[in-house]
Amino acid sequence: MGGGGTGTGQPEPEGDDKGGVRTALGGLTTRGRSFLAAGIAAAICAYVLGQSDLLRVGLLLAALPLVCATVLYRTRYRVAGSRRLSPSRVPAAGEARVHLRMDNVSRLPTGLLMLQDRVPYVLGPRPRFVLDRVEPGGRREVSYRVRSDLRGRYPLGPLQLRLTDPFGMCELTRSFSTYDTLTVIPRVEALPPVRFGGEAKGYGDGRQRSLALAGEDDVIPRGYRYGDDLRRVHWRSTARYGELMVRREEQPQRARCTVLLDTRGIGFAGAGPDSAFEWAVSGAASVLVHMLERGFSVRLLTDTGNSVPGEGADGFAGSSQETADAAGLMMDTLAVIDHSDGTGLSRAYDVLRGGNEGLLVAFIGDLDEEQAGVVAKMRRRGGGAVVFLLDPDTWIREPTDVPGPGNGPAERLRLLREAGWTAASVPRGAALGELWRQMDRERMGAAALSGGEARS
Repeated sequence: MGGGGTGTGQPEPEGDDKGGVRTALGGLTTRGRSFLAAGIAAAICAYVLGQSDLLRVGLLLAALPLVCATVLYRTRYRVAGSRRLSPSRVPAAGEARVHLRMDNVSRLPTGLLMLQDRVPYVLGPRPRFVLDRVEPGGRREVSYRVRSDLRGRYPLGPLQLRLTDPFGMCELTRSFSTYDTLTVIPRVEALPPVRFGGEAKGYGDGRQRSLALAGEDDVIPRGYRYGDDLRRVHWRSTARYGELMVRREEQPQRARCTVLLDTRGIGFAGAGPDSAFEWAVSGAASVLVHMLERGFSVRLLTDTGNSVPGEGADGFAGSSQETADAAGLMMDTLAVIDHSDGTGLSRAYDVLRGGNEGLLVAFIGDLDEEQAGVVAKMRRRGGGAVVFLLDPDTWIREPTDVPGPGNGPAERLRLLREAGWTAASVPRGAALGELWRQMDRERMGAAALSGGEARS
């Protein structure tokens, strides 16, 4: 259920009509069972002793809980329940408020109502509320908060309504059929606006760009229309088609960015909100939102070669109207993304080598020598390439003070930098924004150094 929407429904009794008597008797409280047992005992003693007055008392004691159970079971409170999430999509460690409303749509007042909403244990304890008598046409509203440090999609509901009689003899539970979903997305960190190699300002001056919101028909001439400027006539197409053809107006161009997220289970160690994999997911989400806000066409790619369902060949285009929807769809995908069973990055490489433009930002886990070579080949000439390496050694245990010769992480960083990547190792607890600035400074320093060597 989206934020601001409501889910409504009528309570349904637990059990069918055939088991109505059993259900009603099963709802007897301790007080009701005690009255029933005392009435039966009094009736038996009255029969043995021949005391008619005691028999009447026993029948009254036994009949009271039975009548309460029958009336309560047959009662159909016309109560409508609704739930509203505010908001329905929250970042990890953020709070959402759930608003519950009960409306009595019948002409009779209700008795004491007890509400209980079912929530997953990661969101906290089950909320319970006691509502006083609701007048005909009246309503009652309550709310509670939920919070999760783990991203995911969590069902809320169905809402349970517990009915009691005025004497406390019987208690029955009925459930609503509707439920809603709370989406906990990765944490997004605001990133500074830096310039990496091959990057353009969305509609800027990057060397490799794609047409924004334009199809194949927008790059060929079209038929002449009244009022078109004759200076736009395309004479070659006119001669070919036998009619006057004009060139289309130049379309605005948009820079591209691909975010590669490594989800291999063997590439990451540990679990929980402070694990390396969760840092990578949060980093990918931050870069995606940052690039969308800057007007890039953004694509999310995983090691399995899959991307976000529904995105085009060039990814999602960032614009004032579509940025929020595109970011929401990507965040929903990242909210439920999990480790893959793959062992390599060759599928992602196959997807990337089909194009040759735009900025590539990668979040990679542990790499062996073979997979490091695959990542090195992903570097494309037409755009910048930035990689964040999350070495498991720095996330599970304290790293060594002085790396020895042939150190694995250092060797992999050297290999990727020689291939043209702007690469950095991510230590435990690092801030993405600071690494983002640091890698931009390293890129500018490397560019200045290479320029100086070329002039010498």
